[in-house]
Amino acid sequence: MSSNSNLVQYIADQCKGAGEITTRKMFGDYGIYCNGQIFGLICDDKLYVKQTETGRAVLQRIDLQKPYEGAKDHFYIEDIDNAAALSLLVSETCKSLSKNKKK
Repeated sequence: MSSNSNLVQYIADQCKGAGEITTRKMFGDYGIYCNGQIFGLICDDKLYVKQTETGRAVLQRIDLQKPYEGAKDHFYIEDIDNAAALSLLVSETCKSLSKNKKK
């Protein structure tokens, strides 16, 4: 099942406080990017964010799920309506991913 494009745009809009948010269709679902860096997936109308220690510290509730069979566990983000919390999570996640990439 693929994701609804209107919901994908809504999630992207909710994250925009972190930077330039874009999405790219992949295998029927979507990758979601901040300033050109992928930080998560939108699969079956659900938001999944890559796991990082900084992301773990930001989240009030940790729910690990696989966005698709064979994938690594991601943070499943149920509350997509809190734009400030989503923007903070995305910002902190991307900072951490950038540090890991440089190593």
